[in-house]
Amino acid sequence: MGSMIRRPAALPASWGGFVHPDVRSAFEMLILELPPPTSVLEVGQHAGEAALIDLPVLSRAGERVAVGLDAGGDLAGVTVIRGNANDLAAFGSDHFDLVLCNSMLEHDARFWLSLSEMRRVTRPGGCMIVGVPGYGAMRGRPRGWRRRLAALVGGNAPAAAAASTPTLGLHGYPCDYYRFSRSAVEEVFLDGCEGRAVIEVMDPPRFIGRGRKA
Repeated sequence: MGSMIRRPAALPASWGGFVHPDVRSAFEMLILELPPPTSVLEVGQHAGEAALIDLPVLSRAGERVAVGLDAGGDLAGVTVIRGNANDLAAFGSDHFDLVLCNSMLEHDARFWLSLSEMRRVTRPGGCMIVGVPGYGAMRGRPRGWRRRLAALVGGNAPAAAAASTPTLGLHGYPCDYYRFSRSAVEEVFLDGCEGRAVIEVMDPPRFIGRGRKA
């Protein structure tokens, strides 16, 4: 199993064409721990967003590509392609040293297709780094689940609040389908990968997982 690092948020959550500084820092930290990549793909980039593909740590990569349904923006040295991540046929298998994806899969009705394509285009020994909004642990003591459930049914608001799990609110673009657990990121998104690690930032949580293709 991978490692887990919890880092509290310094600023409130934000979205809609904006990558939170805590999220950018987490991606940058995970990238810095890798050998410098020569070819990088960002999946889910969209016009107006502070793209991960434009991180200074990636500036020396010889090939930088961004793909998304409405990908765009003036990104020096980056090839920008409009396309659906469910089908990355424009790229050969085992091509990229590093594949990045942030805050996209929750908007992807068939996210498993995108994950399969991302694995396919990552070269053996290369890495995927994927970030998604998630949900945290149940509050309160685990053994009190019967009491909390009874409180929920009976309308006891304080106890109901104690049993709740906070999540990032709906944020469109154009549809918002999913939230994910830490286990989903580590065991489903990075299935078959080596050296899996998951970072948790902010509250409600964002999970950022990294794995190396075997």
